[in-house]
Parts: sequence; C-alpha cells; structure tokens
Amino acid sequence: MKILLISSNIAMTPYPIYPLGVSMITAALTASGHEVRQFDFLQQKNSMDALGQDIKRFGPELIGISVRNIDNVNLMNEQYYIEIVKNIVKKIREVSNVKVILGGAGFSLIPDLILKETGADYGIIGEGESLIVNFVNNAAKGIYPKKRLIMSKARLSGIKITSAKYDEQLMEYYLHSGNIASIQTKRGCTHKCVYCSYPILEGSKIRQRDPGSVVDDIELLDNRYNAKYIFFVDSVFNDDKGAYLEVIKEMIRRKINIPWTGFFKPQGLNDENIKLMKQSGLVAAEIGSDAACDVTLQKLGKGFSFHNIVECNNLLVKHGIAASHYFMFGGPGETKQTVFEGIENIKSLKSCVAFIFMGIRILPNTSLARIAIKENILSSDEGMLKPIYYISPSIDKDWLEKTLTESFSKIRHCIFPPDAADNSLRVLHKLGYSGTLWDLLIPGKNTTRKRRHAAK
Repeated sequence: MKILLISSNIAMTPYPIYPLGVSMITAALTASGHEVRQFDFLQQKNSMDALGQDIKRFGPELIGISVRNIDNVNLMNEQYYIEIVKNIVKKIREVSNVKVILGGAGFSLIPDLILKETGADYGIIGEGESLIVNFVNNAAKGIYPKKRLIMSKARLSGIKITSAKYDEQLMEYYLHSGNIASIQTKRGCTHKCVYCSYPILEGSKIRQRDPGSVVDDIELLDNRYNAKYIFFVDSVFNDDKGAYLEVIKEMIRRKINIPWTGFFKPQGLNDENIKLMKQSGLVAAEIGSDAACDVTLQKLGKGFSFHNIVECNNLLVKHGIAASHYFMFGGPGETKQTVFEGIENIKSLKSCVAFIFMGIRILPNTSLARIAIKENILSSDEGMLKPIYYISPSIDKDWLEKTLTESFSKIRHCIFPPDAADNSLRVLHKLGYSGTLWDLLIPGKNTTRKRRHAAK
C-alpha cells in the first residue's frame, strides 16, 4: 500500500526536534513492503495547502498522523495542538476519502477523546511498529478492525526496536534549524515521578536497543547527513543499570566523537562515567531536577535530594559539560516557604541554566491526577484533553507568578517563563549556529560556536 505519514508537531521549544517516531514507523512499514512518504507539518510551515497538494501528488491509500504532544505544558503561554490535528483531518477529507489513523505519544495519553475530537477513523495506542504493520497488511486486503482503537499490552523487546528510516529532506530541514539529529537508545522508565507519563507509555522496565545498532545510526547521521549534534531522546539517558554506558563504550571503540546531549537524572554520575561520555562527545546535559527543595522533591516522587542536584551540577561543571535544569513550582506540598527556599536554591547553582515552570500539567492515570481529584482540583470524570494544571492549594497562582517573575527577571541564566529565551535562540539557529544554544546563557562560560558552512 501507499501510505502517507504526517508529523503534526509544530513545537519548537527549546529547539526543533526531528520526528523520530514517524521515521521508526516508516522503517517498519517499508520493511514489510509498503511504500511510505513522510510529511512534516513544521517543515511545510504549517500549510494546509501544502498538505492537500502532497496528498493529491502522492495518492496515498492510507494516511497516518503522529500526535507527539497534546499541548506545550506551559501555563504561562498555553498552546493547544489537538485543534491542528483536527484541521489536518478536515483537510484530508477535502481531498481524499482514504482511512485516517492516529498514533504517537500524545495520542496514546488520551486516545478516546482525541479520536472523537479529531474525527479520524482509527487510533493506535502505544508502540506502533508491529500494530501498524498488522493494520496495513489487513487494510491492503480490505479488512479493517471493528474497534476504532487498537492496542496491545505486549511491548517490543529492546533488540526488536529498529533504527529509524530517516527522510533526507526532513533531515536537511532539521539540520538547518539547529543541526540536531535524534536517536533513541532504549525505551522504558523505572522511576515513579507522580506527574510523568513515560512509564505509562513505555513501561516501567528498561528495554535497551542493541548498542551496535545505535552506534550504526550515529555513524549514518554523521557520515551521510553530516549531522553536527546528536540528541538522545530517551526519557532518562543515564539509567540505573548502566545500559547507556554500553552505547558510550561502543562509540569510543569505534573512535566516534560527535557533540551530543540527552536527558539526565541527577544521580549515578561520577568522574569516571562523565569522562567516558565526554570522550564520546558529551557537551551538554539536560537535568530533570524538577523541584527545588527537598520537601517538594519528595512529594513529586523523586528519589533524590537537592544536595544531589548540587553534586550533579558541580560534577558536570568540573568536567566542562554545560548543564541545564528544569524546575517546576506549585507542585504537591508547595508552600510560600518552599517557594522562597526553592528560589534561593536555584540561585545557588553554579555555571548552569535553569528553565522554570509554574504549575504542572495533569495527565490521566498519573499519581498527580489522583492527588488532584482528592484535593478537588480535578473532578473524577474530567477528560483532561484541554490542559489542566496542578497548583498547590497552599499557594495563590497570581502570587506565585509575581514572586517567580520578580525573583528571576534580572537573572539571565534563570529562564522564567521557560520559553522566554526562545526567540533569541531561534535567531541564532537561523544564522547557522548549531546545537542546543541554551549553554550560551551560562554565566562566564567561554563557549565557542561554529556556524554551519552551508548556512548563508
């Protein structure tokens, strides 16, 4: 079958991310003998006309839409993305009568409501590689499932999570929007953060891809696409079992050194493994610190203290690794006292960048949703499709916003609201500077940035 896969994501904060999920689904369908074309809504400047023209040219027999995010989880500048998906489905209906199937991480969080809201025909919940292949193979025979929502409790083993089939035109666009290419080394999250959906989406056990295959992907991105920066999209890169070190050691064995970053937890790092990662190209680490004092860290279900955050930050600084932290104020247990303590704690961190959020987006089936229901912030029958944010009943929303604004407005490396620096960083990307670029905000850091040769 001829299949058009659409990435509906338009989020560019803190930088554009290549639609890896769509390319992994493309790989699975292509391996099964189907012809697949990828369409990226962001690359096409959010143009419905471009989408319509592409559908007419390609003539797909089935169309899939990837829903990466429901919204931007930023209370200070809310953006709701399901309306975009709804309009994409509407445009498809205008130019084609083929079936439309939804999938992706965002879709899997609230599948029934998103399917109803958008008017698509079917939806796949969870990992899509095997489910979409079965769906398409049956569709080729004119067989469609009776139920509109399709899911399986079985998850792919790590070695069955294959490489993405990167699209050359899409890769060129994303490399010229920051030179950052995406790779996944594993799925699953063993942590129990009260607000997080990763264990729901990917399971609570680590499923590690073959390290050799991961490094094959890195070599492909480096040699074929001339990628200058790698972003490991794992929910937590430095997992407790040390699976990440197998990838690092394979990179070193092959003498690969390419700048890279990923999401880290502020535990389990030491001089030895940071030296190894730096040898392979680690230049920046995005730390899921999440709360800024011990009381709120505990209430969020974090297994570490603020002292651990400080130790992690100092260790990274010692080795010349740029560090950014993500903090959320207003979570369970937050009081005026913890807010003031958290502000001072963040200010005490040396040589790093802090992105500061107010409120926590409540997602279905999380512990935070149950807490919110218990505290009458949320009703038990609330769908949560439109963003609802948790702010502790102990503090006033307006007071919190005023306090955070006054505390961080004159501190360049403490970013509140969290998207306050986006426009400046985006301009640098357009000028041809590569990488995450938030490290340019680090006080006193002498960061050398090279412009891409092709950017003019």
